[in-house]
Amino acid sequence: MNFIIFDLEATCWRGNPRNYESEIIEIGAIRLNGYGEETGEYNRFVKPKLHPRLSAFCSELTSIEQVQIDRAMTFDKVIDEFQDWIGLFDDEDYLLCSWGSFDKRMLIQDCLLHDLDEDWAEHHINLKQQYKNIKGFNHPIGLKKATEREGFDFTGIHHRAISDAENLAKIFIKYLDEWMY
Repeated sequence: MNFIIFDLEATCWRGNPRNYESEIIEIGAIRLNGYGEETGEYNRFVKPKLHPRLSAFCSELTSIEQVQIDRAMTFDKVIDEFQDWIGLFDDEDYLLCSWGSFDKRMLIQDCLLHDLDEDWAEHHINLKQQYKNIKGFNHPIGLKKATEREGFDFTGIHHRAISDAENLAKIFIKYLDEWMY
């Protein structure tokens, strides 16, 4: 079983205007085997279809620059490459693992936007909710807080997909035998 610990960044705007639909602009992932050993890393920017210009708010939040998006491949090409990296085309067992349900929803939404199959994204668990249950919290907490609460330094840049995936992998490995899937 490959555990795909992943995070996405998406287009965003201050105040979330009604007619603006978010799209994935970065995919970051760490692939772990059943023993919690890292077997790969994936990080790509994605050029959005609907709103290819990043808002100032989005660039400030994520530290992603317009030039990185301008040079990126489109979602259909990136997701094909990502699925290949997961092992989807080799019929390898995999489980997508993210901090919350946002990432799963975005994968499905962008697949539909690009007329691609989205069924593969259903192989997913919400680690944020499960962590809340494992720890007995009343409410879920953010990834950065959880990372620090577990005694790890939060490394990299918060709200960058690969950094968030790397930090989430630390928590995933610590509770490897406790996740429900």
